[in-house]
Amino acid sequence: MATRRSRGDGGLYWDESRQRWTAEVTVGFRPNGKRIVRKARGKTKTEAKTKLKELLSDVEEGAVNASAGYTVAQAVNDWLDSYGRGERDPNTVKAVRSLANNHIIPAIGARPLVKLDVDDVEEWLAEKAEVLVTSTLRNLRSILRRAINRAQVRKRVRHNVVLLCEELPAGKGTGRPSKALTLAQAEAVLTAAESSPMRAYIVVSLLTGARTEEMRPLTWDHVDLVGKPDASPAIPPNVKVWRSVRAKGETKTRKSRRTLALPERAVRALEDHRVAQQAVKAVAGDDWREQGLVFATNVGTERDVNNVRRDFRRVIKAAGLKPTQWTPRELRHSFVSILSDGGMAIEEISRLVGHSSTAVTELVYRKQIRPVVESGARAMDRLFPATGEPAEVSSPADQAS
Repeated sequence: MATRRSRGDGGLYWDESRQRWTAEVTVGFRPNGKRIVRKARGKTKTEAKTKLKELLSDVEEGAVNASAGYTVAQAVNDWLDSYGRGERDPNTVKAVRSLANNHIIPAIGARPLVKLDVDDVEEWLAEKAEVLVTSTLRNLRSILRRAINRAQVRKRVRHNVVLLCEELPAGKGTGRPSKALTLAQAEAVLTAAESSPMRAYIVVSLLTGARTEEMRPLTWDHVDLVGKPDASPAIPPNVKVWRSVRAKGETKTRKSRRTLALPERAVRALEDHRVAQQAVKAVAGDDWREQGLVFATNVGTERDVNNVRRDFRRVIKAAGLKPTQWTPRELRHSFVSILSDGGMAIEEISRLVGHSSTAVTELVYRKQIRPVVESGARAMDRLFPATGEPAEVSSPADQAS
């Protein structure tokens, strides 16, 4: 006599309407008490039994919502929807969605998530490595990993196969590396900027190391061109780098929120710029939209990244450099490079550019950081000259006297 399956072992029956054997497992209950059922079908009883075992295995491993109908594309889109609802820069969300729509979904989006395996992911990354740079590959892998992780948390898949893949393949290149102006080139750019509306923008960027995303929303109430010379200690002219074009105006990191002293050349440039802006405002008349911006358009609104780049490259061309090879962000790289060549310690440079640690400064600007620290050698040459005769070092008593 046939025995009934125990509760929780699932069921197996012939579905006349579909002409298939059906495997069925109860995976839970809804708040109203209704069962949550997962089903799988096969042409033969043996095939259905195999699928029943797979369903039971999924339940045992926590993937109670696993389904062959849930694809990689659905997992990625579900993650993108949740990612877009966060407090993130809209441009970042747009860029991430573009990567997914152009490189993940067309290639492996149709594959059921439960059937995606390590080979699928590694072959996809190897194919993309032939046409994309390594940093883009890294971003693609991160998107897929996070999408599958979300699905795993929601019990749609047992494992995150991306975590089981071997090392990321090297892309076709590293993209265009950032560069830094030499001291002579920087002076040429500053000279070329004298007759440009971009003069103050370029001078302040190059002489303070502020990010271009921090310069565009800068307002006059965060610029002090006088300071408090009679205070104790004296406060020099300064600029408060407290905002950026990121979501909610936050700076990139906590340490990016900083107040920087202004070099005299930057003070003069900003004084002239304020006078020129008043003339532009008068011409604009009723079209002017007062937002208190330092580097505004001809109607007072915030400049976008494209017109900043365009006007910057005009100055670069006037300085005798190839405009297509330079971007505004490289003024910041130049700031780091010139200070490092001048002997400033990396710790101080890191503070000025608002990095969370010197490790970030070295990672991002490693080609611009002076590779040889000479202060120790100079001190030792003074104390232990090459002649073999040690230098005279005064005693504490002599120093006291």
